[in-house]
Amino acid sequence: MKAVVYYNYGPPDVLRCEEVDKPVPGADEVLLKVRAASVNPLDGHLMKGPPYLGRLLSGLGVAKRTQPGIDVAGIVEAVGGKVKRFQPGEAVFGTCRGAFADFVCSPESKLTVKPDSVTFEEAASAPIAAFTALQGLRDKGRIEPGQSVLINGASGGVGTFAVQIAKWFGAAVTGVCSSRNVEMVRSLGADRVIDYTGEDFTKGRQRYDLILDLVANHPLLACRRVLNGKGRYVLGGVLGGRLTGFLSFAAKALLVGPLVSQKFTVFIARSRQEDLKIVAQLLATGKVRPVLDPRRGWGAVPDAVRHVQQGHARGKVVICPDAGEA
Repeated sequence: MKAVVYYNYGPPDVLRCEEVDKPVPGADEVLLKVRAASVNPLDGHLMKGPPYLGRLLSGLGVAKRTQPGIDVAGIVEAVGGKVKRFQPGEAVFGTCRGAFADFVCSPESKLTVKPDSVTFEEAASAPIAAFTALQGLRDKGRIEPGQSVLINGASGGVGTFAVQIAKWFGAAVTGVCSSRNVEMVRSLGADRVIDYTGEDFTKGRQRYDLILDLVANHPLLACRRVLNGKGRYVLGGVLGGRLTGFLSFAAKALLVGPLVSQKFTVFIARSRQEDLKIVAQLLATGKVRPVLDPRRGWGAVPDAVRHVQQGHARGKVVICPDAGEA
């Protein structure tokens, strides 16, 4: 079978598509025939390997064969002996390791049934991005109906889900994006859209109960100025894979938090079965509709990862086995 792999840490150029052995599911695993997968900033970050000093100390100059990709949607091919919820032939989606391959294995707990009304591409785009949006708004931001919420990075993979999920919670949503994405973000339900090329939201008069920041391109104190007295600021994700920048910004947020009435939180989403079911329901009912960048084939994964790293993606970048190299 074909799979996208890498043997050395480095930029997206280290990725290659080659023939590998078909995996065999463990007792609690499901073997999927992959119909679609999607790219996340985390894919690019993991390819960089441990910090350089750590590599020197541990001798990790070269990685073993590693398969990137987390989000997946496909058809159940076979199941392990302890799997109870799925049968061969069912369409499912969720998370796994090595999603950019013809076949993958995933724990039963990381998957749920794909709604019939949702395409494989749409389903594969959702897990990590929707988890980040849902957990950031609900668990960390404690969003409530009627609150004023700002999504910084509203046109990206997480942001497009966050705008819609915030509206689902009954919030008044302001999205921040570039000029070319203003109408798209507005079409997702945003009550107000700020074009950052012409307006700095941290200098406006509007105050927010919650800021979900997916970009971290403004000083923390500037963001604090536009928060209400007991507002919450949530920094989500790994900022396009820039882990060093994420950690630096996180440290500042944690230092400021105890000194002020506002709350500052930093988090990276986790894959949870209960949240995956919520995402499936949101997709099935049309409460959330994924925004998809043009789909690509296995051979185009290096360019797709680079596209996401550079912040050029509009919504989620989806990879499909039948999409060719484009």
